[in-house]
Amino acid sequence: MSGHSKWSTIKRKKGATDQKRSKIFSRIIKEISVAVKEGGADPDGNPRLRLALGNARGANMPKDNIQRALTKAKDAENLNEITYEGYAPCGIAIFIECMTDNAQRTVSSIRSVFNKRGGSLGINGSVAFMFERKGIIRIPKSRFDADELQLEIIDLGMEEFEEQNDAFVIVTSLEGFVPVQRRLEALGIEVENAELQRIATETKTLDTENGVKVLKLVELIEDDDDVQNVFHNLEITDAMIEKMEI
Repeated sequence: MSGHSKWSTIKRKKGATDQKRSKIFSRIIKEISVAVKEGGADPDGNPRLRLALGNARGANMPKDNIQRALTKAKDAENLNEITYEGYAPCGIAIFIECMTDNAQRTVSSIRSVFNKRGGSLGINGSVAFMFERKGIIRIPKSRFDADELQLEIIDLGMEEFEEQNDAFVIVTSLEGFVPVQRRLEALGIEVENAELQRIATETKTLDTENGVKVLKLVELIEDDDDVQNVFHNLEITDAMIEKMEI
């Protein structure tokens, strides 16, 4: 989920580290499966698979797990990508990306969370127009300084560049996502994580209490095994993050 810095990820509750790691691995395994289903098992000829494998390495997924995912990918023929849209309390837009072998189970679970948490599941297109697809690439700080790195990729579709404590976060246009990755690869820079995200064109501000209600709804949706990503247009504050971590 988008953090108070748009490109960072909010911390999960204390003690949830192992659970979060397991969820990340599960998402990557599903992405590998769908990538193989669509484009075959050769990463050289399958950009989506190459990206999924890169993210697996960036998440420190053991090699044995990656190999098992590749071996079992052919058994995932019933796995399909589905999206859902809706509103959390206070009119916050929610966009959900899923991979599932049972759409009825998935939509029932997601609708239940919305209903219990004061939201509403909408129809396709109800909030999609509020988001833009952007490439988000995170790389460890390398021998390149920030200015040198930006010069290397600025003409390839880079839109924003953020320097964090231990990493650079590069935001690209949809069209620039692959070219920027290729340039980084040519420069010998290892990518920690790269993905296409749906970024809100405008965010909405709430008070801390209502913001936490929205974030708890988002967290419950994210915990569903069929959910890959959840995007929203809430402007997250430090106070909200502190409340979520208690």
